[in-house]
Amino acid sequence: MDKATAGGLVAGVGLLLLAIAIAPGSSFAAFIDIPSAAVVVGGAIAASFIAFPGAAMLLFPKVIKKVFFPGQQDLAPVISQIVEFAEIARRDGILALESKTEEIQDPFILLGVQMAVDGTDVDLMEQILRTEMEAVAGRHKNGKSLMDTVGRYAPAFGMIGTLMGLIIMLGNMDDPEAIGPGMAVALITTLYGAIVSNLFFLPFADKLAYYSKQEFQVREVIIKGLIAIQEGDNPRVIEQKLNTFLPQDQRVGKDNEAA
Repeated sequence: MDKATAGGLVAGVGLLLLAIAIAPGSSFAAFIDIPSAAVVVGGAIAASFIAFPGAAMLLFPKVIKKVFFPGQQDLAPVISQIVEFAEIARRDGILALESKTEEIQDPFILLGVQMAVDGTDVDLMEQILRTEMEAVAGRHKNGKSLMDTVGRYAPAFGMIGTLMGLIIMLGNMDDPEAIGPGMAVALITTLYGAIVSNLFFLPFADKLAYYSKQEFQVREVIIKGLIAIQEGDNPRVIEQKLNTFLPQDQRVGKDNEAA
């Protein structure tokens, strides 16, 4: 689980609740309004259904889950695995990697190793792997766009709810005691829209973009490593090349451990 995401949400909600609790004259009941929440959340989701096809909206729970459970690969173990494959290929021949395919859990690495074992041309191999990356990039873009859209519509529906509240309030101007509470309820929808957008969905979209960037860095390393194996590069040279993607204190290999 992404502890930063969970911690940020808990801290954000906690600070809002703390502010309400210690503000003079405030009460939690004044900040709870079910119709306003329905206008903001329901309206933003309904607008998203208009903006996206139903199949994309069905992925909504999966996209949210990805924010909390990204399943990201660390780069250092990936580099170590590729260097191990390079050593096997150097010592026993590239066909010896076929015995390792059952141990490979990453489908992207498995695809590359199988093509290397099959003797696929280097250029064709790179083309296929990069096409696979582009397909994944499209899926990532759709997931981020989904979060961006909900985050963009929520404040708009907050404003719509506020306008609805003002219209209702103005319709009851003959009752002066109802004007204050009516105005407060009207403003709640704007508050809900701002919270839903800036504490939830826009940060979710930014986190997905970050994870996507990290995943593509890992896949770029995999492509460069597998192509180097296919071209017969020395394992130590491959290790040094791939280590350039890591900070100095996280680099793998005996030379870096000794340093």
